[in-house]
Amino acid sequence: MLLLIFWEKVLSKKSKIFKIIQGPFVVVVLGIVFYLLTLGNNYLSLGGKHLVEVPVPQDITSFLGQFSFPNFAAITNLEVWVVAFTLALVASLETLLCVEASDKIDPDKNVTPTNRELLAQGTGNIISGLIGGLPITQVIVRSSANVQSGGKTKLSTILHGFFLLISVILIPRLLNMIPLSVLAAILLIVGYKLAKPSLFKIMYNLGWKQWVPFIVTVLGIVFTDLLVGIGLGLGVGIVVIVIKSYQNSHFLHIEDKSNGKHKIKMTLAEEVTFINKGAILKELDRLPRNTYLELDVTKTRFLDYDIIEILDDFAFKAKERDIDIKLISERGVFENPESFIEFFKLRPKTA
Repeated sequence: MLLLIFWEKVLSKKSKIFKIIQGPFVVVVLGIVFYLLTLGNNYLSLGGKHLVEVPVPQDITSFLGQFSFPNFAAITNLEVWVVAFTLALVASLETLLCVEASDKIDPDKNVTPTNRELLAQGTGNIISGLIGGLPITQVIVRSSANVQSGGKTKLSTILHGFFLLISVILIPRLLNMIPLSVLAAILLIVGYKLAKPSLFKIMYNLGWKQWVPFIVTVLGIVFTDLLVGIGLGLGVGIVVIVIKSYQNSHFLHIEDKSNGKHKIKMTLAEEVTFINKGAILKELDRLPRNTYLELDVTKTRFLDYDIIEILDDFAFKAKERDIDIKLISERGVFENPESFIEFFKLRPKTA
C-alpha cells in the first residue's frame, strides 16, 4: 500500500510515462514478481488463501463444464426466496451508492440514470444466475479506475468485460499469482480517495443534521454490514427530518399594537402534519390576551385534520381571551370564522 501511495503521490506527478502506467497495475505486477521471487521460501512465500483463486480450465470442455444451470425444483423453497431477496436488496443498494460516488468523481459531472442502471443489473444477475455465476453489482473500484484512465463511453465497460473473460481463459495461472494483500491495498487507496478526512470535516461543518446521519451510516457499515449501516443511517435521517418538520411548522411575526391590541402574524408552512400539532398548540396557548392574530394559510398545500381541530378549538377559546382572528387564504380574508372545520371542508375556488 505504501508503494501505491508513493506511486500516485510522487512518481505519477513527475513523469508522463508514470501517468500512463496506472499505479494499481504496477502494484499488481510487483506483487506477482514478489510471489515468483519468494516461491519456495518458508518464511516469505505466499500460497493458498493468500492468493487469488481462479479456476484453471485444461481445455474448452473443462471451461464449459464450469457453467451450471439452476435447479428449478428448489423454487418452492422459502430459504431460496429469502436469500434472493437479500441479495437483490444489498446489490441494489450497493449499486446506487456506487452510482452516486461515481457521479461525484466524474470530471464531466454526468448523471447516471439510476433506473437504467438497476434494470441492467437485474438483467445481468438473471443471466449470471442461469449459468451458475455469482451476483453482480456496480463496483466503485472499477468505476474509479475507469475515471482515472479517461474513459468516457460505454465502450470502456464492454472492453473491461471482454478483458476479464480473456484473462480468465488465457492467463488463469498468472491471475492466481496475484496476492490478495495487493488487491486489499488497492481497495484501501480507493476507499481513502472517496472518504478523505476532508470529507468528514465538510460534513461536520454542514451541521449536526448532516453530520449525525452521515457518521451513523459510516460506523454502521464499518462495524456491522452494508445493509445494517444504511438502515441505521436511514432511520436517523428520518428522525432528523421529523425534527426539522416539527421546528418549521409555522413562522411568527410580532408587529406593533393595532387598535390597542397586540398584532401577531402566524404563517403556516407548506405542509403541516400531525407532527406539528404540539408546536402549534403551544404557540396558540402562549398568545397573550387582547391579541389580533393574522393566520396566513395562503402557502399551505396540506393541512392535517388534527391541526384543523386545534384551530377550531382555539377559535372558541379566543372569544374568551379577547383574541380576534383574521384568516388569510386563497379564497380571501375572513374575520373570526365560526368554524375552521367547515371552512377547510370547502375546496378552494379555481380559475
